Amino acid sequence: MIYPNPNRGVKIIQKNLITYADAWSFQEKLFEEIVQIKLENRNKEKPLATPNYLIFCEHTPVYTLGKSGSLDNLLLSSDELEMHGIEFYKTNRGGDITLHAPGQLIMYPLLDLENFFTDIHLYLRNLEEAVILTLNEFGISAGRFPGYTGVWIDSDNERARKICAMGVRCSRWVSMHGIALNINNDLSLFDHIVPCGIKDKDVTSMQRELGKSIDFEAVTRTLAKHFASVFHAEFV
Repeated sequence: MIYPNPNRGVKIIQKNLITYADAWSFQEKLFEEIVQIKLENRNKEKPLATPNYLIFCEHTPVYTLGKSGSLDNLLLSSDELEMHGIEFYKTNRGGDITLHAPGQLIMYPLLDLENFFTDIHLYLRNLEEAVILTLNEFGISAGRFPGYTGVWIDSDNERARKICAMGVRCSRWVSMHGIALNINNDLSLFDHIVPCGIKDKDVTSMQRELGKSIDFEAVTRTLAKHFASVFHAEFV
């Protein structure tokens, strides 16, 4: 269903550098808030509008494994993880293993999709589109790679390389988790995993593609702008 009077207002929350555990806990809190309102609305003649949130942050170094991923794609032992100063979490999002680290932009939409549309495939494609439009503004031609989620460079040939990973969870039409866009992060940390479980494709960043350090805040603002455009949302 779609609400008769949907709330397309979205509140941006900037968390800057935060541990993955703290961000996950914060997401869970917002998720439960939205779900609780939806449950209470079942018995109300005039239901309350459900809120929507968009979290931007960076994470301290961490590998996260989605519920459909394989632990074999983590190439370090627990002792080696500790030696490198990298955390590891199994998560309840979709997708396989990926890296989060400083210099990578994380965007977590906590949306009641009934305010927008009830179509997970469209939700994923819209997230990709916001990233593609953002990269285009910075002079990077990006697109989709058939059969895979995320955003890619040279997706139509053997040099295909991933610049943005995605992994989401949706329950009661409320979304969690989101995307990780490589901007200025250390790509060597991907050497310790099989990124997204894809063995024969490289990972890249905006910095590598453009040969210079990128203004992180400018990318954040641009991605927020295109998110609002693609989702027909308004920031509040």
